[in-house]
Amino acid sequence: MATTALGLVTSVLALGLGAPTQAASTGLVISEVYGAGGNANASYTHDYVELYNPTASSISLASMSVQYRSSTSTAAPSAGGVSSLASAGSVAPGDSFVIQLATGGAVGTPVPNVDFVGNSSSNLSATNGQVYLANSTTAIDPDGVGNVAITDAAVIDFVGFGTAAIKEGATAAPAPTSNSVSITRNETGTDTDVNGTDFFLAAPTPGAAYAPPPPPAQFTGTIAEIQGTDSATSPHVADIATTKGVVTAVYPTGGFNGFFLQTEGTGGAVDATPGASDGIFVFGSNAMAAAPVIGDYLQVVGEVVEFGSQTQLVAAAGGVTKINGEAHTAPVARVAPLPGSDCAVGSCPTATELAAAREAHESEAFAPTGPFTVTNTFSLTNGANGFMEIGLAADTKPLIAPTEVSDAQTGNVAARTAYNNAHAVTLDDGSSLNYTTTSSGNPMPWITKDKSIRVGAATTFTGPVVLDFRNNAWKVQPTSQVTGLGEGTATFTDTRPANALPQVVGGDLKLGTFNVLNYFNTTGVAFDAQPGTTCSYFNDRTATNPVTVSNCTPDGPRGAAEQEDFLRQQAKIIRAINTMDTDIVSLEEIENSVKLIGETDRDDALGALVAALNADAGGTRWAFAPSPDAADLPTLTEQDVIRTAFIYDPTTVELVGASKVLVGSAPFANAREPLAQAFKAKGAPDADAFGVIVNHFKSKGSGADDGTGQGNANPDRVAQAQALVTFADSFTSERSITKLFLTGDFNAYSAEDPIQVLEAAGYAQLESDTPGEESYSFSGLSGSLDHVLANAAAVGDVTGVDIWDINAGESIAYQYSRFN
Repeated sequence: MATTALGLVTSVLALGLGAPTQAASTGLVISEVYGAGGNANASYTHDYVELYNPTASSISLASMSVQYRSSTSTAAPSAGGVSSLASAGSVAPGDSFVIQLATGGAVGTPVPNVDFVGNSSSNLSATNGQVYLANSTTAIDPDGVGNVAITDAAVIDFVGFGTAAIKEGATAAPAPTSNSVSITRNETGTDTDVNGTDFFLAAPTPGAAYAPPPPPAQFTGTIAEIQGTDSATSPHVADIATTKGVVTAVYPTGGFNGFFLQTEGTGGAVDATPGASDGIFVFGSNAMAAAPVIGDYLQVVGEVVEFGSQTQLVAAAGGVTKINGEAHTAPVARVAPLPGSDCAVGSCPTATELAAAREAHESEAFAPTGPFTVTNTFSLTNGANGFMEIGLAADTKPLIAPTEVSDAQTGNVAARTAYNNAHAVTLDDGSSLNYTTTSSGNPMPWITKDKSIRVGAATTFTGPVVLDFRNNAWKVQPTSQVTGLGEGTATFTDTRPANALPQVVGGDLKLGTFNVLNYFNTTGVAFDAQPGTTCSYFNDRTATNPVTVSNCTPDGPRGAAEQEDFLRQQAKIIRAINTMDTDIVSLEEIENSVKLIGETDRDDALGALVAALNADAGGTRWAFAPSPDAADLPTLTEQDVIRTAFIYDPTTVELVGASKVLVGSAPFANAREPLAQAFKAKGAPDADAFGVIVNHFKSKGSGADDGTGQGNANPDRVAQAQALVTFADSFTSERSITKLFLTGDFNAYSAEDPIQVLEAAGYAQLESDTPGEESYSFSGLSGSLDHVLANAAAVGDVTGVDIWDINAGESIAYQYSRFN
């Protein structure tokens, strides 16, 4: 909540919950409450409560505390909800007193004019709760049911806000509509013992000198006038506006709790008000009380707010009325390309220009023209962000990671980034439900077991949408919450054909590389059962069934939680590898068994995978390249709990010599050491052997950012590429082979520095025969982090190349770790 300065009250105020007088009032009142501290778009970094002394004498706080409990609680708060003021001193006459509490993040500026730092664990709700000033330094229960009645002298002042179960009087103080407003006592400073009458919402001004805030201005005009043209912020913020329009979309369920309103007669191919939007989102229970439906012609009265930089009207009580009998022309969806997207690389708008182009049509009905392609499926079901959102590109293909195609130092990365920004938009489902948590037991919209939406799928809009800015992203919303496949909003081409196979690449032998996503045949619960181990887990939507390991101490399994989960994971890997039908496969992210407590065989998990592959194939289809002897391996402390490996078809391929791991390399202290192996066609002389080195460089997710736009730890990957070149030279020399392939997960896009190091050393990237195929999709951008490179002697032997996209573009709803 936010605090505003309150007026001097010349008499001791009578306070009470459900009683006309307080048993023993001190005269102190709670003047402001701010609970959004540190949250997104917050004004200040911490929550706070402001007190005000309206009397002519100082008031000691030595016997008091500020207490907080949730909106539904009728019990004494926990210790974290109590801020004792025993050492806080006193409040001077006519002065305010600011008490800083917990922080919810790092957003905002420090709270000014802090008089006392209270309990840093007292984390207020930003929207609904109960705050009270108690004549006690320990927790009390002021609800008339527990140990302290509301008329007791222990309760000095009480503020129930939002949906609070307990409040002063018949109505609660209003719930803040954004993280940049607070609950503040009204401009007269009076206390009528009714929270809903005494408090309103205003900008936070903790500890400011008393200046009665003016009542909100009244404004009557069009939606375009409310939206304004000068910036993303309405010129009428905090005003009480009266406007009218037609409902274009409505969301009685799903959490949006509001509807979109658009000025009658606007839309279509002609912009009625260039630079200003003719649509607005009307929010709140008051908005929905009139049961609006699409097509209703309404008058709306409400406060103008900016919530997450979206201009909204928060409807007043009784503020939505239907207009009957007045002739009007319904608005129509704007027929146009995605604003800002009519550009090519090098000519796209700046971030400021793009925001202005879209802001001019915020909340308007929209009928997008031009091609659209799925570019992001991650937020369909990504754990904490499983909001069933689909990232789209206003293009015929997915958006490309800038450093996939441009050198970070000399290429046009900025132009590619501007292009991506201009062509990106998110298709939402018209709800704020998270479908990967227990908060939503509903069937997921958009997708089913048999109906997938994949990166690269062409998208066709089959009905109007609304251009929306929400959660710091531009989105298009369906006109009502999607609860099925959303075919009335959009359809998607099926790019997952049944019985899909890799392309034919020719040749006598086939070489592939595959990341097995933390394949551990030691499950988390099995590891956890050993003495001295502790594991935590990610659960499915029941919140009680563990599916994957979150963390183990000491470092242990990173894969399946239980055997049933492991079998689901393994079945997917087996089907993929056996369908690849290659002769040699390099593997990344397989269990390094010797790193686990009680394991002595480094190849235990690798052997288990081969046995399962052969069982599925019905014969000896696969064998594995054994690890080097222990004396030829890095020390256990140097090795990671995951490793690389090779499997091969013993009917077509033979090993030539033992495998070799790079030992004692400082650049690989934070990554998996390269593994080399020489192979030959079965029956061929050893002189025909060729080498393969499988790699798994340091990820982009941690380490230092060198500022080049290539992710974290780029200097580490550069050093690893340099060390790999030296290792490769050594391996080919000692094995007397000339042909060498480098495979695996390099965690570097095709134009990035580590790949350039390898190319400078004479290794060529082997590109797919199908132009535009990429191996990876991250944050809505496609590119290849996985590569096969070949030296000059080996390139001539390559007859074809394919990237077999079986899961990179899929929603992780289909991953074993998202079971249920």
